[in-house]
Formats: sequence, C-alpha cells, structure tokens
Amino acid sequence: MQYRTLGRTGVQVSSLALGAMNFGAIGRTTQAEATAIVDAALDAGINLIDTADMYSDGESEEMVGKAIAGRRDDIVLATKATMPMGDERNHRGSSRRWLVTALDDSLRRLGVDHVDLYQMHRWDPATSDEETLSALTDLQRAGKIRYLGSSTFPAHRIVQAQWAAREHRLGRYVTEQPSYSILQRGIESHVLPVTEQYGLGVLVWSPLASGWLSGAVRAGREITTSRSTFMPQRFDITVPANRARLDAVEQLAQVADDAGLTMIQLALGFVTAHPAVTSALVGPRTLDHLHSQLAAADTVLSADVLDAIDAVVAPGTDLAAHEKFDTSPALLDPALRRR
Repeated sequence: MQYRTLGRTGVQVSSLALGAMNFGAIGRTTQAEATAIVDAALDAGINLIDTADMYSDGESEEMVGKAIAGRRDDIVLATKATMPMGDERNHRGSSRRWLVTALDDSLRRLGVDHVDLYQMHRWDPATSDEETLSALTDLQRAGKIRYLGSSTFPAHRIVQAQWAAREHRLGRYVTEQPSYSILQRGIESHVLPVTEQYGLGVLVWSPLASGWLSGAVRAGREITTSRSTFMPQRFDITVPANRARLDAVEQLAQVADDAGLTMIQLALGFVTAHPAVTSALVGPRTLDHLHSQLAAADTVLSADVLDAIDAVVAPGTDLAAHEKFDTSPALLDPALRRR
C-alpha cells in the first residue's frame, strides 16, 4: 500500500481508502460482512474509512462504528452531512441549525467523540459559505472535528469557500471529494487545477464508474451489477451516452489486456496516477470485491498505458455529463442560459 499526505494537513493516508456506502440496506450488507470488509481493508494497509449520514439512513455509520470499535485511533475517520435525513425540511443542508445536530447524530451512530474529516456532501446554494464555515469552525474548536472538507463542489464554489474562509477568518476546507474515473474526466479541466492551487487533498469517489470499469460490463453480456438493479437507466445501452461508455470499455479492456492488468487495476491505477489525487475510494459490497480492488494497491501505470487511455477517452472529457453532480445547472437546462 502506498501512503500520501492529505493536502497540507500532514496526515498520512493510504492511496486506496474504504468507502462504506454499501454497508447496510444499500448494499444489502450485514454487520458481520461489513466488519469482515473493514478487517481485511485494515490488514491490507488501508487507514482511511469514509461514510456519510445518509448512507442507508445512518445504518452505514452504525456499522462502521461497530467495526472499528477498539481501534479508532489507528483510523482516519471521515463522514459527511447536508443530504436529506428524512422528510423534515430543515433536516438537510448546511445551516448551523442542522450541522450541529447532524454531527452529534453521526458521532452517536459511529460511537466516537470526534471525526477526523467532516465533509459537506454537496454544495448548498441556499446557505452562505460564512454560515456553514462559521458553524464548522465552532465544531472544530469544540474538538468534534479535526478537519473540514467538501464533496462534489463545482470549481467556482471551491474557490468561493476558500475566499470566504480567508475573509471571515474561519476554518477552511482542506479536502475535496469529487467523482473521477477514466469515463468521467471533466474535473481535470476545472476542479483538479483548483485543488492543486489551494493545496487540497483529493479523495475521489466512483473510480470504477459505478461498475462500468469493474470488468463485469462487456459487450454481448447481460449487465447484472448491483448498481444496474437500482439505476437501470445508467446501464441502458439504447441510451447514446451508455453506448459511448460501452465502446470505450471495450477499447480499455484491450489496453488492460495488452498491459497484463485487470480492468480494476487499470481504472484505479489511472485515478491514483494524477498528481492532484490523494486517494481513490473503493466501495466493496463483498470481500471478493475488496480483494479484487486491493490487487490494484501498488499498480503504477506506465506512460504508454496512460497515453493509450488518453486515446480512448480524451483528457477533460465526461462521457456521461448528465450524471455529474457538479455540472452547472445552466448546462443542463436551456432555460437557465436564455433571457
């Protein structure tokens, strides 16, 4: 396992990190299975575990808490807030009112007195940066948070938050967690240059592109991945964007074969090769999934392989831009860019 410094924090984290979204109802994972996955990940050298309050309505946090009991100090523990937690209109977002409650709820579910990294799961356009950062700074000073982070923020919002922190002398986000894979490279054009400029650590999610790069999705085969069962529209090959992804996957499979690599090694080796990326989050649903991903822990892609990937999907290109959470709304809705 490789280790890298998380932005400018001085904290050393593994180049592969364990994402716990599949713990609980989402991945149909039991506590025993989740604990076995955590055990194997820690044994392999992973030291960062990332979850969120909304994953299976808090069940993921509860499972992570039970799995790490007795060894919390050896783990860089990260969670997130802002996504809806129930139907109550104020049980979401980035207001002080909600974040104080949301963090206490997360700490209770995790069974800890602090988290190392508390991330805003999405940018909340209804709440000012000053409001959010002021609340997070107070929670940090209270010892409940070590570091603040953002997740899936558009580049201009990352910049704005940095300036708000400076202007109001508040704690600042020291990490960003964007979606990044061979098939979704748009952040190379805007987000990653900004994170490098501000010295942010970058924890990328969905490096296997929701299973498209796992090796399980190939032309002529029935698509039976877990994601395809509850996100069928993302795997419907009658959709032009999905046909483009499948064409790219077939070409990438040949690149992997020629290099003597699995598709997972190619995919994870690609994202961790970018100098702005600190860690790639893997989200295994089973131990077998984890072991196949751990095989990429020390994968280093040669320049020839990286050039071959660039020839299949050009740098800065998103093959499914409509699935990006950081895309400007005006690019998706014509009414927002016309008077």
